Order: sequence, then structure tokens, then C-alpha cells
Amino acid sequence: MEKLDDFALVAKVVMFHDRKSFDLLVRKYQASIRSFFLRQTVGDKQLSDDLAQDTFIKAYTHLVGFKGKANFSTWLYRIAYNVWYDYVRSHKITQDIDSPIVVHKQAQASSDGLKLDLISALKILSDKERTCITLQLMDGMSIEKIVEITGLASGTVKSHLSRGKMKLASYLKQNGYERK
Repeated sequence: MEKLDDFALVAKVVMFHDRKSFDLLVRKYQASIRSFFLRQTVGDKQLSDDLAQDTFIKAYTHLVGFKGKANFSTWLYRIAYNVWYDYVRSHKITQDIDSPIVVHKQAQASSDGLKLDLISALKILSDKERTCITLQLMDGMSIEKIVEITGLASGTVKSHLSRGKMKLASYLKQNGYERK
């Protein structure tokens, strides 16, 4: 039913330029898209909001390209992923994980509680590991959905998930969190 509702709203926007229908789609998905970016930016709210806004602008301008082959949410996450990928590529910081700035930030955050430890832990992941981890563990998406969103091969997604989970477990264990 959700797919039909989204498809009907998309059809209204494309055929009748109904901005109210697009507004309904934005309201429905803005929290999840903002959350996606908040995790990718490891807590930068302003940047997350800017990237979410870019995502919805691109979705609106390319809505005619939505063919209904996948759920609207998958199509929208794919746009969000591309917005993130473009941002990372254009703002690539070539800083080694062992550099003094990163080590200092990790040490500082580890004293501020579990939430900051998780944010710090996400910082040690590569961009693709972080994307795969957050889409699966925080958004509850299947490997197949992650493949659709990222365009990565299934085996590659599984590798990023495996490596990312190992890095997270190691980081959290080193910072005093034990598995129970």
C-alpha cells in the first residue's frame, strides 16, 4: 500500500505539478534522510540539513525519472547516497586515522559517554563502511536494499559490513565496552 501511495503522489507531482503532493513526500521521508546524513557526517547537523535539502531538490527536479521499479524510498536513498558521495569526493580530506587531530578527537569524545563514543567509532570507518553499517544497523535495510542504494556489488556490501563491524567492535572494546 505504501508503494502505491508514494507512486500516486509522484504521479500527481509529475503530471499536475502538484507541489502539495511533493510536500507530503518530503514530510514522510525527511526525518529518515536527515538521520542518514547525520550518521554519515558523524553528527554535523548543519551539513546534514544542507545535504538533505540538496537531496529533495534533486528528487524534485528528477522526479520524472522515477519509474516505479523500486520503492520511492529506495530511489530517494539512492539520490541521498549520490549527494553524499559527491560531497565526500569534492571535500576529500586526506587525513590518516592515526594523525594527531583524529586521535585527539577520539580521545576527547570517549570521555563524553556512549553516544559520543558511537559517533567517534563511526569516524574510524571508511565512507563506504559507514554508509553500509548505518543503512543496515540503524535504518534496518537489507543487503539487497543497500546494493540498490549504493550500486555496490552484494559481496562488496557484505565485505564493508564485515570490516565495519569488526572495526566498531574493536574500537568500543578498547574504550571499555564489553559484549554481554
